[in-house]
Amino acid sequence: MTMIDKAAEAKSKADWPADIAAEFAREAKNPNPCVGSTLLSENERTRVWIIRLAPGERIGFHRHVLDYFWTSVSGGRGRQHVHDGTTVEYTYVPGETRHETYGLGEFKVHDLENLGDREMVFMTVEFKDSANKPLPLPSTVQRQAA
Repeated sequence: MTMIDKAAEAKSKADWPADIAAEFAREAKNPNPCVGSTLLSENERTRVWIIRLAPGERIGFHRHVLDYFWTSVSGGRGRQHVHDGTTVEYTYVPGETRHETYGLGEFKVHDLENLGDREMVFMTVEFKDSANKPLPLPSTVQRQAA
């Protein structure tokens, strides 16, 4: 299943707050390949990320260009601003997994905010042998300590 198969609990095309719109414009000029808060593992085939968001916390705009899947570890409720101008809200259940695929030149840019009252955790696995080449990671990427 993909995100196309998941019904949003709320969906809007209303203008984004100025700070969100400005951050989105900055990402468009300097694509952010960090699809998680911490890079847990990387080899020649995959990148494995974790996202941990406290209540009210948000991971900023990031760009998906590689085929990947994510799994909701904790469940929770989140809001995303998506590059097509929509704002969507979803509830995730523990173990829920979605697979996403991108053709050559395709991508998705979005953020994620925890709307719940407990930590929200996701694991994401990207596949480097996708139609698009992996974006280089910045030297500032947070990596899990060995």
